[in-house]
Amino acid sequence: MTAESGTKSPTERMRATLRRRYAAERRFQAYGIVAIVVALSMLVTLFVTIIGNGAGAFVQHTARLDISVYPQDIDPGREADLDALARANYQSLVNDALYSMFPEATSRQDRRAVRDLISPGAKFVIRDMVMDDPSLIGQRVSVRVPLSSQYDQVLKGNVDPAVDFRVMRESSTEIPWSLPEGERLISDTQAGYLQQLIRQGEVEGSFNRWFFTNGDSRQPELAGIWGAAVGSMFTLMVTLLLSFPIGVSAAIYLEEFAPKNRLTDIIEVNINNLAAVPSIVFGLLGLAVFLQFFGLPRSAPLVGGLVLTLMTLPTIIIASRAALKSVPPSIREAALGVGASKLQCIVHHVLPLAMPGMLTGTIIGMAQALGETAPLLMIGMVAFVVDVPGSPLDPSTVLPVQIYLWADSPERAFTERTSAAIMCLLGFLILMNAVAVLLRKRFERRW
Repeated sequence: MTAESGTKSPTERMRATLRRRYAAERRFQAYGIVAIVVALSMLVTLFVTIIGNGAGAFVQHTARLDISVYPQDIDPGREADLDALARANYQSLVNDALYSMFPEATSRQDRRAVRDLISPGAKFVIRDMVMDDPSLIGQRVSVRVPLSSQYDQVLKGNVDPAVDFRVMRESSTEIPWSLPEGERLISDTQAGYLQQLIRQGEVEGSFNRWFFTNGDSRQPELAGIWGAAVGSMFTLMVTLLLSFPIGVSAAIYLEEFAPKNRLTDIIEVNINNLAAVPSIVFGLLGLAVFLQFFGLPRSAPLVGGLVLTLMTLPTIIIASRAALKSVPPSIREAALGVGASKLQCIVHHVLPLAMPGMLTGTIIGMAQALGETAPLLMIGMVAFVVDVPGSPLDPSTVLPVQIYLWADSPERAFTERTSAAIMCLLGFLILMNAVAVLLRKRFERRW
């Protein structure tokens, strides 16, 4: 008999079902492609924004000054004592050099405008130069010092995009500002002094070495990440020295020696739960235990490392246990079969094979610790610290907290340095994750 009109044969129904199934599969693939494109576009937008805002921080405009290092001002006793040299009045040398370049600035207001051209930290540049080479006392030397941040921003086009460095160098007329004087960082008088300094060929833009060699500063043109980088290094060193042996030892015991009972089940559940605890909770724990109970120094990398150790231990334990589970049972059986003890089997056979996975998990945990801010804020590492720490017990800050401090500053120059510090932090995080991937690819064993 033939099929009734309006009904479909089994073959047609099967084909219709297959068409719907294939269409659903194509839609699902399209959804995945759209999700990947959106994620990549967001990532590209993030990097373009950060790089666009932070690229200017790697360039600093400086001015050349001819400094006369007068002995009567620097070292009256001709003793070349470092303490006396450190206390000398170098600002007067900077002012004398500026006044000689602008003899027409005679009024008090004009001289203040001239002094504002140069960063207040220029005296420290000259101080360090003289202390490194006391033979400069009594000589006339040329030294490049940073411009003040507002003039540096003008030359970078961040104040008025209509004015660039070439126009100010080549033009003999007034600068063609597109913004009224009240909306600019510098007045017309200050702009005239800057243009005069530029036309004399004394100003140039160069690589901002101070960003990588200085600690934090109230002056944006002198602020750097070196103090925060050293603090991060000490903090991660303490974290690694504590978290790696403790985490690996705990993983070995739980995976190889601990009996499977209710107690170990509770421990495993709590370790997994601790990996999801908000990081600020560990900061509160560190504040209560390490600072208030044990009395350890506040804002020290030692305390920061202890707090981050508590935070990264669950990650390292979980990764280490997974690495131990990946070692085939035949390795253990073969070692035990030739007379090795349980400890010898683990130390000489299982642990070396599981070590690449353990190192990968440890590096990922260290990268997570490097980017943490909240627990360190709770233990006082948000303090303004100018000096570069010399040990884990010295007051310090870390890169994420330094970024937080700069982001809270209203100056436009600190916005540049915030993005530049983020670039450095992201670069180091990418490097650490790349090392983890390379270790896994290099030492991973396929069974």
